[in-house]
Amino acid sequence: MADVDVVVVGAGPAGSTAATVLARAGHSVILLERGPFPGSKNMYGGVVYPRILDQLHPEWWEDAPIQRWVTRRSTMVLTDDQALTVDFRSEKWGRPPYNGATAFRPDWDSWLASKAQAAGATLVCSTTATGLLRERGRVVGVTTDRPEGDLRADVVIACDGVNSFLAKDAGLYGEVDAANYTVGVKETLGLPKEVIDERFAVRGREGVDIEILGGTGGVNGGAFLYTNFDTLAVGCVLKLPALAAQELRPEAIIAGLKRHPAIAPLVEGGDVAEYSAHVIPEAGLAMMPKMTGDGILVAGDAAAMCLAAGIWLEGVNFAMASGIYAGEAAAEALAAGDPSAAGLAGYERRLEDTFVLRDHRKLRRAPGLVLSDRVQHLYPEMIANTVERMFRVDNPAPKPGLRAIFNSERKRAGIKLADLARDARDGLRSFG
Repeated sequence: MADVDVVVVGAGPAGSTAATVLARAGHSVILLERGPFPGSKNMYGGVVYPRILDQLHPEWWEDAPIQRWVTRRSTMVLTDDQALTVDFRSEKWGRPPYNGATAFRPDWDSWLASKAQAAGATLVCSTTATGLLRERGRVVGVTTDRPEGDLRADVVIACDGVNSFLAKDAGLYGEVDAANYTVGVKETLGLPKEVIDERFAVRGREGVDIEILGGTGGVNGGAFLYTNFDTLAVGCVLKLPALAAQELRPEAIIAGLKRHPAIAPLVEGGDVAEYSAHVIPEAGLAMMPKMTGDGILVAGDAAAMCLAAGIWLEGVNFAMASGIYAGEAAAEALAAGDPSAAGLAGYERRLEDTFVLRDHRKLRRAPGLVLSDRVQHLYPEMIANTVERMFRVDNPAPKPGLRAIFNSERKRAGIKLADLARDARDGLRSFG
C-alpha cells in the first residue's frame, strides 16, 4: 500500500508546479527537498519567463518575488577591445502581463513551493532521495537518507536536477557526455539602486538583461550581465571540456570580463556579495533522457529542459511547464488506475504538443552552432572589425563598399566561404 499517491523529488520550479497540479486534483503529494529550504542550493544566471504560470497562478505578478521586470534586452559581441551591442527596450514589458523578470532563485523557488503547500502538498526538506523502490520492475517509491525513510507512492516524479540520480537509477539516461554540459559561474555585485538606474538608464522596477558572445577568456561559452533591484549579476557559462583544457579558473575569467572596457564602467564599485557555480545541461534534445518509465516521470533540469540557443536562453519556464504537464499526466494515470509507462504516456504527448519539445526540435542545431569554434572565436572579430571599418573615417581615402570590407575581414579572420554558408544555413534552419 502506498504512503501517498505521488512523491515529487526536488522542490525546484518543476517539482513545485507538479506538486501544485496534483494537490489541486485532490491527490496526496510529498514534495522532497534535499536543501534546508527550496532554492537553498541554487544559483541563477538569467531571467525567468513566467507566462506559463498564467493558468496555474493567475495574476502571478502580484505576489511573485521578482527583482526587476526586464524592459531592455541587449545582445553584445565582444573582442578584446571592441564591443558591438544590439539594444532593444519596450515599455510593454514593464506592465502586466509582463515578459521576463530577474529573480533570486531562493526567493522564486520558495514562493513556488509555498503555492504547492497551499494547495495541499506536504513539503519535506533536508531529505535526500537515495534510490528507487521497485516491485516487479515498476517504480513504487523512493528510499531516503532518513532512518526508516522509505516512501511508497504510485508515481514518482524525478525533478532532482542535472544528472538526475533517480532517472539514471531508472535506466532512463544513456551515456553521459561532458561535451553536453556547461558550468555557469556568477558573481553578485552590490550597488545602490540609484547607481544601477543611472548606469543602465532604467527607473523603478525596470531592468536590463545583457547576453554576451565573447568575454570568456577564449573558452567556448557566453557571458551575461543583468540587473537586480540593488545588485548586478555578472558571469559566464563555459563549456566543460573547453574549460578543462586550459589553465584559467572560472573566477579569473569573470575578472577578465569585468575589466573589459565595455563592462568595467557598468560594474565599477560593485562589492562581491556572492560567488556561485552550477552545471547546466546545454545540448537540448540531443541529451534528453526517456521521460517516462513504469511509475516514474522526469521533469525540469533532470530531463535537460534547458534551451541554450544563443538568441533564446531559457530554462525555468521549460522546467515549470514540464512540471505542470508531469502533474497533469500523473493525475490522469492515477484516475485511470494505470501508473505504468503506458498509463503515463500523456506526459510525453503534452510535451510534444506544446512549446516544450517543439522549441527544442526546431532549435536542435542551435547549441552546437552557438558553441562552435567559428562562432566563438572567429566571428566576433570579423563582425566587430567590419562594423569598426564601416564607421571609421579614413579621409582622404574614399569609403570602401560594405561587401569589400566584409570579405576583407572574413579572409583576415580565416573564415572560408563554405563554412560561412554552412553556418548561415544552420542558423536559418534554427532561427528562421
